[in-house]
Amino acid sequence: MTLHPTGRTWDTPRPDDTRRLCLAADIEQYSRFDTPDQWAAQARLARAMRAAAERSGLDHGRWSTQPQGDLEFAVLPPGTPEQLVLGEFVTHLAAGLGGYNATRRPAGRMRLRLAIDTGVAATAALGFSGPAPIAVARYLNAPEVKQALATAGSASLVVVVSDRLYQDVVRSRVHGLDPEQYHRIHVRQKEFAGYGWVRLPGVDPQDEREPWPGAPEGGPRHPARAAEREQPSFVQHGVHGTGIQAGVIHGSIVYRAVPGEAGR
Repeated sequence: MTLHPTGRTWDTPRPDDTRRLCLAADIEQYSRFDTPDQWAAQARLARAMRAAAERSGLDHGRWSTQPQGDLEFAVLPPGTPEQLVLGEFVTHLAAGLGGYNATRRPAGRMRLRLAIDTGVAATAALGFSGPAPIAVARYLNAPEVKQALATAGSASLVVVVSDRLYQDVVRSRVHGLDPEQYHRIHVRQKEFAGYGWVRLPGVDPQDEREPWPGAPEGGPRHPARAAEREQPSFVQHGVHGTGIQAGVIHGSIVYRAVPGEAGR
């Protein structure tokens, strides 16, 4: 994904090590629209994002945005409450899309994939630099995320958040966030590999009629308990911890990783 910040840029230089929230929204099956309908879909996407932000008390005008046809990428201002974006913003976006789609035939509905991560995202000559914009693009295009939206025909929105946001924000349960509404996936896209957490607002993850991708035959497992059972473990010089990827854990280098039985 090529990123060019055509929206408002920050008035002062941004330090490269500042953590900020990044998100991207992509229209499902955008290529099915003809040229006039693509124009209309882009306008609806822009309106939906702006309206959800305003209803959540966020100033969309301060977002540094990058429209890309069927996709909008945004870097949010420093200090934007992450729990507000994952909570109220997602809720209002799903509600707005649901209300619009309820009045349209299936061929005219607009369904979105939304990816959110936090980390370094500094402006550069041709876009944004840093790991967060790259991670957002990889989460957004993960086959598991696309499949989740395709499988849940009643959903208008699928959300995938990084493992960092899930651990730091979702599990705090503030702003109505419920960890049990999320399903863990492992994303491998190009050189990127990491865990993400998927949510379908308005769709019960325990609903067997609309199972999560890769769910067992008896229906999807409880996401929180399944994550606890499947979390791999490692041992390094007698130090025990939790790893999200063989050989690496959140910036700490592990010289020898031994998966635990629960992760097999």
